[in-house]
Amino acid sequence: MKSNRLSLLASTICVAFGMLACTTVPPETRPAPAEPPAKPAQPPKPVETLKPVSFADLPGWQQDDLRQAWPAFLASCQVMVKKPDWQEPCEVARDVNPADPNTIRVFLESFFTPHRVANVDGSEQGMVTGYYEPLLRGARKRGGPYQTPLHGVPDDLLVIDLSSVYPELKNMRLRGKVVGRKVMPYLSRGDMEEANSLSGKELLWVDDPVEAFFLQVQGSGRVQLTDTRETVRLAYADQNGHPYKSIGRYLIDKGEMSLSQASAQSIKAWVAANPARRQEVLNANPSYVFFREEKLPDPRVGPKGSLGVPLTSERSIAVDTQFIPLGAPVFLATTQPNSERPLQRLMLAQDTGGAIRGAVRADFFWGFGAVAGEHAGKMKQAGRMWVLLPKLPAMLRTAR
Repeated sequence: MKSNRLSLLASTICVAFGMLACTTVPPETRPAPAEPPAKPAQPPKPVETLKPVSFADLPGWQQDDLRQAWPAFLASCQVMVKKPDWQEPCEVARDVNPADPNTIRVFLESFFTPHRVANVDGSEQGMVTGYYEPLLRGARKRGGPYQTPLHGVPDDLLVIDLSSVYPELKNMRLRGKVVGRKVMPYLSRGDMEEANSLSGKELLWVDDPVEAFFLQVQGSGRVQLTDTRETVRLAYADQNGHPYKSIGRYLIDKGEMSLSQASAQSIKAWVAANPARRQEVLNANPSYVFFREEKLPDPRVGPKGSLGVPLTSERSIAVDTQFIPLGAPVFLATTQPNSERPLQRLMLAQDTGGAIRGAVRADFFWGFGAVAGEHAGKMKQAGRMWVLLPKLPAMLRTAR
């Protein structure tokens, strides 16, 4: 699915190696001041982005049907049980009655503490968008209406991990290609289109270039193949290293639509009405996603998110892992798309996204198909978040 490692190669290399340069440059010699220097101003107190609160502070906590979130919680436990503070709650969770919402509620209140999430400026409200798993029409061989390729990972894509040298770059990857004896940024979307550099890496061919673009934005999807009469899943495999940029924002900046009008549906309609400018608009997002094909043995199971477990419709979200631990339960208070109707429920942070940046920021997974796509495309709501973190394990409580 979506990746949170979409840093532009050249910029990140400059940051990484710039740190080293700063430590080797001798300090500049300055003349002694004529008067004692003024006392420096106190630096602003850092904002506490996570603050423990009570479950009573969560709006709608008692009304949420936690049975619907329980499969997603157990899926997170498949990964989180390896962490010391998660081992006890995940082991106890195996014996919780999944059909009893009150038992689930008591379990969560016993083993977790909710933490209010705040942005770095201290505000507690952020934006909640939506995403989904689309269905496209395609074929294994190019022909007829199927003229738009979906690509696998190119052989010359270089992925560099510098975290062992620069721990501050943990969870970041540099992407590029070797040109002579230099590592250069990989080609942008527009450059690849112009150079036809991905020839030979086509996985499938689909009938709509705009839907192919939005498949990359979603990060994964299904393709119904007309020539082999099968449906396969294309999962996120990698990305070209360029940052995601919204084509909706591009159209707004060009004066083609207002902020209130911008949605996936309105963008598609605009491109359909202006076909001559289609490639210009698509190329405004330099990020390009590469896929891998997966079998689809059970169509009821969602695609895997960044946590490595299948996403659960309307109970999984993508978050910024600089602020929210991947795999953690998150209580979300927002509203339905294009509505004031409350949407207050327990979610699981099981995915990430190139556009998901900030503490109070979430991408709501609506599931598979056209109806899910309608909800996801219209969702741009204000919201608040509380992350549930494990209490001290029993052995540590005893030690204290």
